[in-house]
Amino acid sequence: MSLTGAAPECRPGCGACCIAPSITRPIPGMPQGKPAGVPCIQLLPDMRCAIFGDPSRPDFCGGLQPEHEMCGSDREHAIHWLADLERATAPHH
Repeated sequence: MSLTGAAPECRPGCGACCIAPSITRPIPGMPQGKPAGVPCIQLLPDMRCAIFGDPSRPDFCGGLQPEHEMCGSDREHAIHWLADLERATAPHH
């Protein structure tokens, strides 16, 4: 963790942001979006986004930036934190 308080870089091999949250907008290859807990079709084997920086990438993805609270010390923390956020913000029927 940085002493300057700067946001962390994405953790290599993580992909938590591309798996844990649902995305309600179309994604290339996933026209209905993706449900929570399902890996995005654009997630590469090295756990990086194939459409990073591409205009077809959903705004949600670009808006989700690494932060110490979300990313924690390992990938498992990030998956659980994002899954908890998903449950807390899901519409209740």
